[in-house]
Amino acid sequence: MDIETLRAWSWHKQGLDGSLARNSAAEVLDRAGWARSVGGANPYLTLFARAGIRGAQADADVAALRIHELPTARGCTYVLGADDFAWALSLGQGAAEAQAKILHKLGVTREEIASLEEQILAVLREDAGPLDPKQLKDQLGDAVRSLGEEGKKKGAATTLPAALGLLQAGGRIRRVPVNGRLDQQRYAYTAWNLAPSDLTPEQARARLMERHLGWTGGATLKQTQWFTAFTVAQTKAVLADAGAVEAHGLWMLPEDAAALEGFRAPAEEQIQLLAGSDSLVLLRRNSQELFAGKDQDRKILSTTLALQADLPDHPILDRGRIIGLWQYDPEAERIAHWLFDAPTPAVTARIEEVEDFIREDLGDFRSFSLDSPSSRAKRIAALNGANN
Repeated sequence: MDIETLRAWSWHKQGLDGSLARNSAAEVLDRAGWARSVGGANPYLTLFARAGIRGAQADADVAALRIHELPTARGCTYVLGADDFAWALSLGQGAAEAQAKILHKLGVTREEIASLEEQILAVLREDAGPLDPKQLKDQLGDAVRSLGEEGKKKGAATTLPAALGLLQAGGRIRRVPVNGRLDQQRYAYTAWNLAPSDLTPEQARARLMERHLGWTGGATLKQTQWFTAFTVAQTKAVLADAGAVEAHGLWMLPEDAAALEGFRAPAEEQIQLLAGSDSLVLLRRNSQELFAGKDQDRKILSTTLALQADLPDHPILDRGRIIGLWQYDPEAERIAHWLFDAPTPAVTARIEEVEDFIREDLGDFRSFSLDSPSSRAKRIAALNGANN
């Protein structure tokens, strides 16, 4: 099967062809995949690109707990729908336990951490609203222990973060953005009482594999392992549990393998501007396959784009093929972009639509928490210069 059809197939499975246009935020995340957050604006563009959901609606869905940002696969944070909260959290418990093991090596017993957890819960239940880490530390006093220089070297200055991580992984507290926005990394904590998942660890792994294959439309063994962090033995076991089949060099769900045989790439343009961490790119980290043959040697700032596991800028795509790159310039309130070929009316129109969305709903488009207009300036200049 030709690469253009496989690109368009993944595009379709991601709902970037308009098939998710009338879906809610939770439905989009269920169908297309959890949105990677890291303090950036990707979750907002994920929802806007697929269903036209505006920023205010996304924030309202977060406030109402219809969607939420939680640590899950590989211990990484994603925005996901309410139906997935409990079992997705269970996948991130290993990362929380790993932090506790670091504290154990620093002389902190599990009993001490458990005691701190209970004191945190008591403070949060008594207080009227969410508390940030400093406020918690002030109220907890000597219950939070400093771990000195050795702890700092291991990324554990005090015992508080590990206790918070364990509580969050267990669904007993949740982390909320202080201003209600997903594109920042200032958080407070509030008590929660999420019912635990009724899935066994094996069942949770099998469900994640089924989701991953469904979200991507098919992935290689290596790609599934990158996203899930499963061992080879675990991966093979859950692929078998899911009834996955091998087709066109990919592991696929049987129903997708059958549907792909009759699938045809759309004839008309379907233009989208996505974040570099969008699920289309991130779930398989296969950006090289999204460049046409003639664009495989494209460079910007001496970087060959097709050789990068992660794109240095955000992609502009047509039916799954990368046709250019973009960054938002907040000073000029415009999208700086580099198109590999002359723009069509559809490309120009979509750039203007996304530009308006960012300007009106977000104000800026950060890739991650430390991204800033100044750190982006060199890339913006390079994109502008590449068109000359």
